Amino acid sequence: MLEKLTQIFKIRDLRKSILYVLGLLVIFRIAAHIPIPGVNLENLKEFFASNQIFGLINIFSGGGMNNFSVVALGVGPYITASIILQLLVMIIPRLEELSKEPGGQQKINHWTRLLTVPLAALQGYGTISVLSRQSTYKIITFLSSFDLILTLITLTAGTIFLMWIGELISERKIGNGISLIIFAGIIDRLPGMIQRTLVVFDPAQIFNLVLFAIIAVITIVGVVIINEGMRNVPVSYARHVRGNKMYGGVSTHLPLRVNMAGVIPIIFAISLIIFPPMIASFFVHAKSQILVNVAQFIISVFQNQLIYGILYFVFVFGFTYFYTAVIFHPQQIAENLQKQGGFIPGIRPGKHTEDYLAHVTNRIIFAGALFLGLIAILPLLIQQFTGGLNLVIGGTSLLIVVSVVIETVKQVESQLTMREYEGL
Repeated sequence: MLEKLTQIFKIRDLRKSILYVLGLLVIFRIAAHIPIPGVNLENLKEFFASNQIFGLINIFSGGGMNNFSVVALGVGPYITASIILQLLVMIIPRLEELSKEPGGQQKINHWTRLLTVPLAALQGYGTISVLSRQSTYKIITFLSSFDLILTLITLTAGTIFLMWIGELISERKIGNGISLIIFAGIIDRLPGMIQRTLVVFDPAQIFNLVLFAIIAVITIVGVVIINEGMRNVPVSYARHVRGNKMYGGVSTHLPLRVNMAGVIPIIFAISLIIFPPMIASFFVHAKSQILVNVAQFIISVFQNQLIYGILYFVFVFGFTYFYTAVIFHPQQIAENLQKQGGFIPGIRPGKHTEDYLAHVTNRIIFAGALFLGLIAILPLLIQQFTGGLNLVIGGTSLLIVVSVVIETVKQVESQLTMREYEGL
């Protein structure tokens, strides 16, 4: 490890890229500590601590929501816009053709940026409305029309600013910029949580702390295994002659990842879980008593830890299969193999290969979907079986942190390998 670090800092342009990325992340963390006026931050933190759903939103905002800063929405609207465009590309044939054309991906990226603006404004308005209606905590007591417009403009601009920073980071090829922003927000909260744990340390809680450490290690190992796990499907290529030369006759493999969807199913599940109670919160003070009763019932249902945990697990599990079906096409892979003269030993080309790949994928994705679902509800399970022990960092956060670290390390190693070949 020390040898790798020494090698990294000996290469000037790689060292400059890493320092550049670190500098942008520092700017992001500074912006995340600039609060928007008119918000009671202490009551806001208490509200997040008591609300599991908004705690998850705070994770994907990069920690900016915790201070209701100028970047409170984080990169959430940009992620939502990316998911929408990605799904449209898979569904609409014209967009799929455009994505394969030269410069087509740049157009789609441009549309993603444009879609981020209205989504950020809409999410900002929804967030402000929900927080202002929290009479128990009194987070936002008074907000005039001018203040509301100014706050929405600030929140939207903060999201665009983070989107720009994320793209600048991605251009340096030192990890994914959006992922690193979320990663930095999670890591930034860790020292404060550890400090608070040590301040209120009670020797009687030593068992809980040891239990937490064991759970954290097991979770990290599990994330690495599932993230890196794959099924290698053997593929052989038939020999064919072109002119005086013979090609093919080689054997290779087709890697099928256990977790093809990454953390996207969790993001989908969070969006779906937060939508009903957020819409219901708009009708809590309606004039019709029926609407008020229905809204209060929906909010109480989603605040029930058991129902919330079951729905969260089911959504994550289901979306893992859904998103894998969107990004993985056995029919296309089977056609490409047949065109290139490739085949899976013991499986006939064409429809039989497609069915075999679909069958294998469904089996291995089951393990990935089950793992993602358990990771998502891990904090709830720990609280249930330990009598209220709260994890310093939740399962979803651990999944994001470990995934980002693995991806970043791989990109840095590829940069080192590329420069070794350049030297040769």
